[in-house]
Amino acid sequence: MQTSPRLRRAVTWLAASAVLWLAGCAVGPDYVRPSIDTPTAFKETGDWKLAEPSDAASKGAWWAIYQDPVLAELMAQVNVDNQNIKVAEANYRQALAVASQARSAFFPTIGADAGLTRASSRVSSTAVSGSGAGGISNSYSLSGTASWEPDIWGSVRRSVEAGNASAEASAADLANARLSAQALLAQNYFDLRVTDAQKALLDRTVAAYAETLKLTQNQYAVGVAQRSDVIQAQTQLQSAQASALDIEVTRAQLEHAIALLVGKAPAVFSLAPAPLRAALPGVPVTLPSTLLERRPDIAAAERSVAAANAKIGVAKAAFFPTLSLSATGGFQSSSFADWLTLPSRFWSVGPALAATLFDGGLRRAQTDAAIAAYDAQVATYRQTVLTAFQSVEDNLAALNYLGREAAVQDQAVQSSREALQLILNQYKAGTVGFQNVLTAQTTAYTAERTALTILGRQFTANVLLVTALGGGWHALPSEGGADAESPAMKASAALSPAASPATGGNGQK
Repeated sequence: MQTSPRLRRAVTWLAASAVLWLAGCAVGPDYVRPSIDTPTAFKETGDWKLAEPSDAASKGAWWAIYQDPVLAELMAQVNVDNQNIKVAEANYRQALAVASQARSAFFPTIGADAGLTRASSRVSSTAVSGSGAGGISNSYSLSGTASWEPDIWGSVRRSVEAGNASAEASAADLANARLSAQALLAQNYFDLRVTDAQKALLDRTVAAYAETLKLTQNQYAVGVAQRSDVIQAQTQLQSAQASALDIEVTRAQLEHAIALLVGKAPAVFSLAPAPLRAALPGVPVTLPSTLLERRPDIAAAERSVAAANAKIGVAKAAFFPTLSLSATGGFQSSSFADWLTLPSRFWSVGPALAATLFDGGLRRAQTDAAIAAYDAQVATYRQTVLTAFQSVEDNLAALNYLGREAAVQDQAVQSSREALQLILNQYKAGTVGFQNVLTAQTTAYTAERTALTILGRQFTANVLLVTALGGGWHALPSEGGADAESPAMKASAALSPAASPATGGNGQK
């Protein structure tokens, strides 16, 4: 029984429609960002006075708030020569290439083949002469192939989703690597400048102790002081000289760390000693929910969740049969003259349906593994958010209490200086012993060094707070256009619970 052309066309149309309809389906869960319990405000703001971003401040280079040209120059070298950033950049390009590989599965595969074969064969022929008869034959072929597997169950689409999300996570990793390197450079740089200040303090202390030793020797020469006073003054001077040499070790190691961050060998890099001219800037604290959009490590973790969610769909698509369409055509002949003629042509075309009937639980195990990987990424994402909140709270608290401590310590420095001057005058007048001078000098030196240590901790906490907030707050995207006020500017005067946290489920269905 022969079918009519109209019936064949109808069957073909229905089959094509079914394929297209099925191709619109994608098994597996659609992604929904995991919910995060976001607080409305930070706990440790306390009496923290939030600074207003200045229009004259840099919009992208967050380190410009410290107004240190040497630091800015080093930051430019980090962005170009830091090897960890180069690794992250290469990983990002690799992730983009992997995403492109996944997208290539949407398209058919087309190939071509041309060949020339020359063969010899020997055939036994005893019926004629009892001896063998041989022959040489040629074979010429030229063919083309095309194959395509329609994405009926969405396996390719889920793979593309996973590839795109992984590429976005890699881009966030690159931003995070850059921010981490910049923050570490700023910390090391300010530690270096504080070390320079401590070295200058020690140099002044050594000079003061040398004057005290000379005074004590003069007092001993006229019989006013004892020999033990001279020995104690010498000991104090030598201890200060040893400390001045010891601090050079710290400075050299910090200089080497900075060289590594800017991609240079320590042997060819040096920073001349200089005073710490940078002032502690005010940092506008954004809303806690803003961190979900600002911090690159949070963005990377969230994109990894999306990639893991898409891989669940890839694993579930393996339960369904696959349809592949293939076609082959070309020319084949044993004679070169007849090779590309119409009688030498051949072709074949047809669909193939394949399904796995039994695999010993392999696909179920792969699906369970994909779901478990998703759950792990969700937990990692939420933990990353909690860690970000902790980092902001830690450095807010540090800046709050260190600011108070610095004020008290400055008063202690002033008091110790006044006490030292009074005791030196009394010692010269012979009304107090040398032990009082030693105690006063040690107290004054310790107070000044402690003040410098607190200053270094303040700069470290300041840098860590800026980076904990996602870098320069001036780079926040504006709402409602380029001229709209950024969320950071809206939140800089006072914290507000107006911003709602991200909502959503775990994406499973």
